[in-house]
Amino acid sequence: MASPHDATKPIRIVVPFAPGGGNDVFARQMAKGLGELRKQGVIVDNKPGAGGNLGTGEVVRSPADGSTLLLGHTGTVSINPALYKGLKFDPRKDLAPVAMFASSALVLVVPANSKIRTIADLVNEAKARPGAIDYASSGSGTGGHLSGEFFAERTGTRLTHIPYKGTNPALTDLAGGQVHMMFSVIPPALALVKGGRLRAIAVTSARRLPSLPDVPTVMESGLPALADFESTLTYGILAPRGTPAAFVNELAAQMLKVAGEKEFQSRLDVEGAVPLLGGPAEYAALMSRESAKWAAIVKSSGAVVE
Repeated sequence: MASPHDATKPIRIVVPFAPGGGNDVFARQMAKGLGELRKQGVIVDNKPGAGGNLGTGEVVRSPADGSTLLLGHTGTVSINPALYKGLKFDPRKDLAPVAMFASSALVLVVPANSKIRTIADLVNEAKARPGAIDYASSGSGTGGHLSGEFFAERTGTRLTHIPYKGTNPALTDLAGGQVHMMFSVIPPALALVKGGRLRAIAVTSARRLPSLPDVPTVMESGLPALADFESTLTYGILAPRGTPAAFVNELAAQMLKVAGEKEFQSRLDVEGAVPLLGGPAEYAALMSRESAKWAAIVKSSGAVVE
């Protein structure tokens, strides 16, 4: 199937975050595999800012000719539309899902000397002292913040949110005992767990993770209110709305081939993610479910970013 984009020119994958994080790692691994498969240049372009909205908006406004793609994740395509007031675009309407390839969970961590050892301990403590248990996050509106709101809502507890400017300062204060708990992205927390400074209580995925095989899921807590608790971020590639369907399907098949290879999946494991493969229809359906779920949590929490 011929591409609407000139195959002599590179395809650009916009990552709406700074270099170095999971988004960037996944995009670069995908670009490498896709370039080899298509025998065409595929480059990664980091466009951080406004919680991912800057880069996402640039792709929304790009020509629908296959030359520009977006590394999307749940935060930018499903949470931000509910979180940011006055967003000038809707990723669900203005972007075409191509393929999803990974899902990452968070890990609930507490200081190593905390008396909280299980989800039941945490819920009991929070109910005994409403509002006294605080939790750190890497910032307002992030997955860690909203996972805490989701957890409090499900368990009927009141937790106090302490937003930080980034994951590392939040984890540093947590390890020092300045805050009680955090739903953290896995790689930086894992280092502190292995170093004996933090204790991992639970992961927010539906199944236990290869990187933390001895840590139960929140669902395994035995509490009925948490029987279907899941808080994960889906990663995938999207194109500007209007990109020809034939080209989207061609790209999807190629991306899923790359994502199915051991080299790609080994990179996921390092970042605390697991494979989640699906084409345009599966990705669109998941985005729709995630948007409804997180919009409800954003609304009930009152979280807003101007």
